[in-house]
Amino acid sequence: MKDEDKQTYEFDLIDDLIHSRVRLATMAYLSGAGAADFNAIKAAVKATDGNISVHLRKLEDAGYLTSVKQFNGRKPQTLYEISDDGRSAWQLYLNHMSGLLAT
Repeated sequence: MKDEDKQTYEFDLIDDLIHSRVRLATMAYLSGAGAADFNAIKAAVKATDGNISVHLRKLEDAGYLTSVKQFNGRKPQTLYEISDDGRSAWQLYLNHMSGLLAT
């Protein structure tokens, strides 16, 4: 194959916010689960309390997640869900990954 026939990929198209291992796992989990509480996400992505809370906050601050604080009996519970902007960013990320794998 000639060099000019090789496809190149623009790596700067990859969303660095999602590309982190914990945030990627969180987005993948929530894209299938719909909404989930803090403990379910923490268990699914195998993260510590402090670690997952930092990553959830980053996704929420970027507008990729929404959160609702409520009580389950007497226990506080925070439910997270991918926002519309987050769903768009997630789909774009998946499209970019598909493009990268196709090169």
